[in-house]
Amino acid sequence: MAIATRSIADSCIAAKRAARTLASVPTAAKDAALAATARLLDERAASLLEANAADLADERAAGLTDALRDRLTLSEARIAGMVAGVHAVIALEDPVGEELEHHTMPNGIDLRKIRVPLGVVGVIYEARPNVTIDCAALTIKSGNAIVLRGSSYAQRSNAALAAIVREGLAEAGLPEDSVVLLDAGDRDGLAELATQEGVVDLLIPRGGEGLKKAIKAVATVPVMYAAAGNCHVYVHSDADLEMATRIVVNSKVQRPGVCNAAETLLLDGTIAASYGPTILAALAEEGVRLLGDERARAAAGESVAIGEATAEDWDTEYLALKLAVAVVDGVEEAIDHVNAHGTGHSEAIVTGDAEAADAFVAGVDSAAVYVNASTRFTDGFEFGMGAEIGISTQKLHARGPIAMRELTTTKYVGRGSGQVRG
Repeated sequence: MAIATRSIADSCIAAKRAARTLASVPTAAKDAALAATARLLDERAASLLEANAADLADERAAGLTDALRDRLTLSEARIAGMVAGVHAVIALEDPVGEELEHHTMPNGIDLRKIRVPLGVVGVIYEARPNVTIDCAALTIKSGNAIVLRGSSYAQRSNAALAAIVREGLAEAGLPEDSVVLLDAGDRDGLAELATQEGVVDLLIPRGGEGLKKAIKAVATVPVMYAAAGNCHVYVHSDADLEMATRIVVNSKVQRPGVCNAAETLLLDGTIAASYGPTILAALAEEGVRLLGDERARAAAGESVAIGEATAEDWDTEYLALKLAVAVVDGVEEAIDHVNAHGTGHSEAIVTGDAEAADAFVAGVDSAAVYVNASTRFTDGFEFGMGAEIGISTQKLHARGPIAMRELTTTKYVGRGSGQVRG
């Protein structure tokens, strides 16, 4: 069984033992485990789809929104994407042992600063089974063990995927407990995982504000939140409007149920009346439900249905085909709106004015800021990291995609010849 039948404490201790071994194994052994995992994913695609179909048919998944069902669903294409992601991680340079600094101290000690694994990483995640593979691949390659706790409605899918990774580890002669999947129990289980001091070195919750609050209330281990994404696209007065339409529609529609999808459109006041009907009609044609402030509704005219936005709408991550629209007067007002209502995830400006672009980039306080590009690119795979565990909107340790280097810390190694301090 891939799901740990041990207690949470015992499962974490088993992962800690595995982490001590994994931290010092050569890159070739880790890559061999990942190569075996990729091969097994491909060979067992049919059984993975069967497990996923059972999850989708289960009564626990019956009340999920369309966006969450989309995140839960596996397909041949998504399995192929997982395989490609594992191969991408294999191709990346091993961060463990990377030398960051090197100098000789005045007393002759040779001092080096190197990357080392964190140890045991715990990840709590909702819906998306591919996260099981992304997390496992990144932690194995970076020399960490991982304790996974997924959603109850994805239990069969996650169990099948975790079993494949554990088999790949065993094929390469590495400890299977480098990857441990916990039973998706109640919130008491979350609290127990979040309080494994001295065993779990970092906990990463991926989910909404409810999960974040639950972990904040009890956690005694270090936590790095893969936070929600209330993302914005600002169409500046000097924008190429055809380009702006492509970017806005892609940011909202390409996959609305993910954290880097746009939730608010900001239109510059100088182009709102002339351009508003065009972009709002393009969004409506894609099935997007629009809500706007008074000026946005006036700009829409009679041709596009747009409801009245409430104060809550500016702070809401819809994860659906729904978009809030506001009209702002200039770059500074756009920056103020983003910083007041955004979650620090991903923001975009569409403009041909370099000065306006630079002001937006400098002023917006987010993990990723784009000029003339969709917010949908904030992704570890797209950034060349192979995969990601989530997007951190914090400022300490890591910000942006949490990939291999973000799963390491540093160690100073000094080599002397008998020096003592006087």
